[in-house]
Amino acid sequence: MITDGPLPAFHPALRAELDFPLAWGRAPYRDFGTWRRAARAKVEELLLVERDDTTPYEPRFEDGGSGDGCTRELVTLSLTRHERVRAALLTPHGDGPFPAVLLLHDHGSRFDIGKEKVVRPWYDDTRAASAHEWAARCYGGRFPGDELARRGHVVLATDALGWGDRGPLTYPEQQALASNLFHLGSSLAGLLAREDVRAAGFLAGLDRVDRRRVAAVGFSLGGYRAWQTAALSDDITAAACVCWMTRLKETLVPGNNLLRGQSAFHMLHPGLARHLDFPDVASIAAPRPMLFLDGALDPLFPREGVRAAYSRLRAVWRSLDAADRLRVKTWPDVGHAFTRPMQDEVAAWLGAVPAGSTGS
Repeated sequence: MITDGPLPAFHPALRAELDFPLAWGRAPYRDFGTWRRAARAKVEELLLVERDDTTPYEPRFEDGGSGDGCTRELVTLSLTRHERVRAALLTPHGDGPFPAVLLLHDHGSRFDIGKEKVVRPWYDDTRAASAHEWAARCYGGRFPGDELARRGHVVLATDALGWGDRGPLTYPEQQALASNLFHLGSSLAGLLAREDVRAAGFLAGLDRVDRRRVAAVGFSLGGYRAWQTAALSDDITAAACVCWMTRLKETLVPGNNLLRGQSAFHMLHPGLARHLDFPDVASIAAPRPMLFLDGALDPLFPREGVRAAYSRLRAVWRSLDAADRLRVKTWPDVGHAFTRPMQDEVAAWLGAVPAGSTGS
């Protein structure tokens, strides 16, 4: 029998069985480094997409001129052996190397723009209207990538499969795309994760970048991508994640957005819930500096799920004597948005994070 959701009528029994035995503190590992390697290996196994450390990026740069304190470029590169991707790259004026941000775009069921959601599209007048509309809706009328570059960060923003130059998808097509990738022995969510890790490696390897200060930053799906990339990539030394953190169990209730399917497939690694919860995966990045911001009025994430996830994250960082490297904050009058004050807080936090060492 199927209940509201749609969920199987026996879903409470399945939820009760989710005890996440590979989580730090539950898994049979006393050494955090050993646990990290085991947990990361399990996540990578369930991505269903092979790790690719050998395909050359072969970047091709297109000069986009200067503006507002930075130079602009489009760079086309190979994030996988199958497809080349066009990205926006902003570099501050001055002498480097600079700190850098891998800026990961949101979902929002808006597919005609991807990287253009977070970086002003100087190269495409057709997408400019959509980009400005989205900036007004989600980012306080500001393009966070341009602002971060103005404040001294190299910024890289790519399109995920289905968005911008690599789309556009339609809302109903998401589920079909995910299904077709599964038929092909691949995974939509796994591909997204692998591409983000490759993008981090490309950014960290640029001569203009201080590879000791490479952060992943994102809002909504971009926030999920930010902590996931920090967990899977040693090139990311810090992460700021806005409006995407919860425990899984609190989302598996009738009416929750995750149960609609569709956008969930960008975050669904089959079988992972038998081993790790969302905050457990994010904890693979510990004890690197991490910032989590959310809005108290966000309709997508039940408050009890957010609070429980934050509690879990705090426990992990405390266990490593690194509580000062984790910051979580709920904005009381904010819904699902990355407001200008929140962006300012992220920028200030990035400026205060000390240079870290790469590797785990």
